[in-house]
Amino acid sequence: MLVTGGAGFIGSAVVRALVARGAESVVNVDKLTYAGNLDSLQEVSADPSYYFECVDVCDQGELERVFRTHSPTAVIHLAAESHVDRSIDGPDEFIRTNVGGTFSVLQEARRHWTSLPPADAERFRFVHVSTDEVFASLGTGGLFTDVTPYDPSSPYAGSKAAGDHLVRAWRRTYGVPCLVINCSNNYGPYQFPEKLIPLTILNGLADEPLPVYGRGENVRDWLYVDDHADAVLAVLALGRVGETYLVGGDSQRRNIDVVREVCALLDELRPDAAVGRHESLIRFVADRPGHDFRYAVDASRIRRELRWALSVPFDSGLRKTVTWYVENRWWWERVRSGVYRGERLGLDARR
Repeated sequence: MLVTGGAGFIGSAVVRALVARGAESVVNVDKLTYAGNLDSLQEVSADPSYYFECVDVCDQGELERVFRTHSPTAVIHLAAESHVDRSIDGPDEFIRTNVGGTFSVLQEARRHWTSLPPADAERFRFVHVSTDEVFASLGTGGLFTDVTPYDPSSPYAGSKAAGDHLVRAWRRTYGVPCLVINCSNNYGPYQFPEKLIPLTILNGLADEPLPVYGRGENVRDWLYVDDHADAVLAVLALGRVGETYLVGGDSQRRNIDVVREVCALLDELRPDAAVGRHESLIRFVADRPGHDFRYAVDASRIRRELRWALSVPFDSGLRKTVTWYVENRWWWERVRSGVYRGERLGLDARR
C-alpha cells in the first residue's frame, strides 16, 4: 500500500488506520513541506509494516524507484497543497503539486499497474482523495452530489479540480483502476494550525485574537478525520472502479458558530481569568477573496453502497479535538516554532 502525503493531516490518519488494521506494508511518500509532520506518525513509526520515503511527488525518477522498491498493491493519493489562503498568495506551488504531482503519480501508477501479473493487476486500485471545494458554492439549500458540475472558485479548488479530471482521464484512456473521493471539511487532532478549528484553539490558548472572515456566515460540513480515513479504506476495499464517492459529516455549521463552540470548550477545559470568556477574543476581519458561501455533500451513496457510517458526531468530535490540543502542546509548539505562526494569509488577491 502506497500513501502519498502520508505525513499530512488526513494522510497521517489514513496511515495510522492502515497500520492499525494490519496492512502488510504501508509506504508513506511525503516531501515534508511545512504541513508534513512525522510527529503525527509517532505511534506507528516503529511498526515493521511502516516505511517512509521522503520524496516529492513531482519527481518522476524518485517515484519510479519507490514503486520498483515497494511494488504497492494500491495507491492512495493524498499529496496536495491544501490551504485556500496560501493558494491566493502563491498559486504556482498548488499547480505544481496538485496538477503536476497528480500527473506524475498517475503515470508511475500506470507503468506499475501494466507491469503486474494479471491477478495482481486486477486487484490494484488508485484512490484519489479530493475536496468538495471543486463544486464551488451552494446557496441556502441543496447538497453536492457526484454529478454536480465543477465550478472552482480559488486557485486551490481549481488545482484539485484539474487533478480530479486527470484521474478520470487516466481511467478512461488507459484503463487505470481509479476511484475518486470528494470530501467535506475535515477536523481533528494533528491538523496544521492554519485551518479554522486548530487556529481558533491555539489562539484561544494564547489569549490572542480569534479571526473570523466577514461576519462568519459561511457554512461548512464538518467531518472528523478518523471517519474520513475509514471512508477512504472503505472505498479502497469495496468501491467500484471509475466511480466517485462523496464523504461528508452531516454537520453543517456557520463558521461563527464553530468558533463559539470552540470558545465554550476552552472556557470549560482551560478557563482563563485574564480573558474571561474566550468569545471576547473574536474579531471579524476582511473576508477572503472569492469565499464560497456554503458547502454540503450528499454522502448517501457511500453509506448505501459501501456500508460506511459516521462514528463521531460533530459535538463529541469537537470536544475530542479541543481536548487533544490542550493536552498535546508538544506537537503544536514544535509546529508553531517553524514556518507558520498563525499569521493571516490570502489577504491580497492582486499579487
